[in-house]
Amino acid sequence: MRDRGEDGGQSLAGSLLIAHPNMLDPNFRRSVLFISSHDANDGATGVILNRPLDKQVADLVGDIPPQGLADVPVFLGGPVGRNQLMFAAFEWEAGSGLKLNHNVNADEAHERVEADPNSIRAFVGYAGWSAGQLEAEMKQKAWILQKPSRAALAPERLPKLWFEIMRGLGPWYKLVAAAPDDPSLN
Repeated sequence: MRDRGEDGGQSLAGSLLIAHPNMLDPNFRRSVLFISSHDANDGATGVILNRPLDKQVADLVGDIPPQGLADVPVFLGGPVGRNQLMFAAFEWEAGSGLKLNHNVNADEAHERVEADPNSIRAFVGYAGWSAGQLEAEMKQKAWILQKPSRAALAPERLPKLWFEIMRGLGPWYKLVAAAPDDPSLN
C-alpha cells in the first residue's frame, strides 16, 4: 500500500485504486481500478479492471466485429459512458510503469492484439472524478493505492483480483473481504 497522492500533490496515474472493504457504492464495491490520468486541477479517469461482462466484442457489436477483435473480452469500465465500447491498450514503460491508452482505434487495436493479445481490453464505460473529488475520497480512506504488477493484470486473475489483494493486505482485510454483503446471510 502506498500513500502517494493523498495530499493531492502527486499524480495517481499508473496506480491501482482498490475499493476499501467498507465502500458501499455499488458502482465501485469490491472493485480494482487502473487510474489512467490524474491531475489535481482536472480530475481523474480510469477503468474498473475486475468486472468482466462475460462477453466478447463480437457479442456487443451489431454488425461484423472489427478484424481480429471479435474474441477480445469486454469489461464494465465504470459508471460513465456505458453506451460506448472502447478499446484500450496497456503498455509497460521502463522506468514509469504501466500506462493505459484510451484512444485506441480498431485498426491499432488489431495490430496490438496480434503482437500481444493481453495488451488490449475492451471496456463499456469508464470511471471519472472531477477536480478534488478523488483526493477527498482518499482522505476519507475510501480507496487503497497499489502499484500494478504484470501478474495481477493477467486476464484469468482479474475477476478475483480484489479478493487476492485483500488477502495480501493482512488478516483484518482478509476477514472483512470474506464477509457477505448482507450479514444476515452469515
